[in-house]
Amino acid sequence: MKKALYILISILFLGCNINQTKKPSGKKPNILFIIADDMGKDALAGFTEGTIKPHTPNIDAIRKEGLSFNNFWTYPTCSPTRASMITGKYGYRTDVRWANQKLNESEILLQKYINQNTNNSYATAVVGKWHISGYDTTINPEKFGIDYYAGIFIGSVKDYYNWPLSEKGKQTTSTEYTTKKFTDLAFNWINKQEKPWFMWLAYNAPHTPFHIPPAEMHSQGNLPPYTKDLDPTPYFMASIEAMDYQIGKLLNSMPKEERENTIIIFMGDNGTEPVVTQTPYSKNQVKRSLHQGGINMPLFVSGKGVKRKGIDNNLITSTDIFATIAEIAGVEIDEINDSKSFKPLLSEKKLIRKYQYSEMKNEKNDAWTISNGTYKLLVFADGKEEMYHLINDPYEKNNILNSSLNTIEKKSKEELEIELLRIRN
Repeated sequence: MKKALYILISILFLGCNINQTKKPSGKKPNILFIIADDMGKDALAGFTEGTIKPHTPNIDAIRKEGLSFNNFWTYPTCSPTRASMITGKYGYRTDVRWANQKLNESEILLQKYINQNTNNSYATAVVGKWHISGYDTTINPEKFGIDYYAGIFIGSVKDYYNWPLSEKGKQTTSTEYTTKKFTDLAFNWINKQEKPWFMWLAYNAPHTPFHIPPAEMHSQGNLPPYTKDLDPTPYFMASIEAMDYQIGKLLNSMPKEERENTIIIFMGDNGTEPVVTQTPYSKNQVKRSLHQGGINMPLFVSGKGVKRKGIDNNLITSTDIFATIAEIAGVEIDEINDSKSFKPLLSEKKLIRKYQYSEMKNEKNDAWTISNGTYKLLVFADGKEEMYHLINDPYEKNNILNSSLNTIEKKSKEELEIELLRIRN
């Protein structure tokens, strides 16, 4: 009898040990990547830039529950930012350096790269604004290796309530408010997935035109239809609030277990439109400009695997989205093309880059810029140069090249020039 009791106790004890040491399932995280269109730091809570802020509780929660990257650089317009993220390459390598330029169809995009290197472990989708195939609406993004695409090809819509929707290679006309429609499409696709998913959700909000969202989505009051003699700011804020409202609906629609297994990355693609720009930015130093107001954008990361909170001051570029998301998805890589993964920063303090780079090229300007976090150098193809001390002069009011440089400034300029030569060659 005693022997039988001893065996029973042993079995129970062993069972407890097994339960206590059982490892988690190791399920891959879902990845929700949200892009806001033409929304700089002056248009969002959490930053000192700007005095008028929209009511954005859901975006605020993403920021407060995780990391806010203070030194995140993009490109001055939509297309090159998106091309750099989805390829991990600088614009001069892909030849997408301005809005409406076309990405070569031979490029290996992030979604395809992930599944090539993880045994096809992720379901992938792009919903919303594409804007990296120029004006060629015959291209189906799914040909790049994306499982599902639905959205708009070009940079903006003429009417938020009447616009061309492309889905699975076919085009129809949608009369639903774009922000709501994109959210519904994202939800419907996510709801069908049976394996880990990567949702690239690119809103066209708050890009112009200034069309009033449905009343329940914003707190800007009873706005009349916008005309050019009206202040566009409340319309702009209403668009951001509507986007926040829909982000909240999407997150709240997820079952708790799925939500807890999802990492969220939220960002702005380039600076605010000049007509709604707020101080301390100048209207010629925001969207379409290589100054900080045009390329130093909001980037928040929270959710699954994010153990740090607060502000991180690492130098990050839009190309780094590629390697970071790939590593989150399980690809064993910390650097590829022009992309460096900042995934380690989600759990530890670490130096990722010593320099960050951006560029632009259109019919009028060909220029590039580099920074080491303290000094920033802008170089124009016509020989013009500008240099700023970002710690003392974060809004680039004083071009120090207008006077004689001291020893430290000269040395810093030389180092930035050497790194520029390395990058561009």
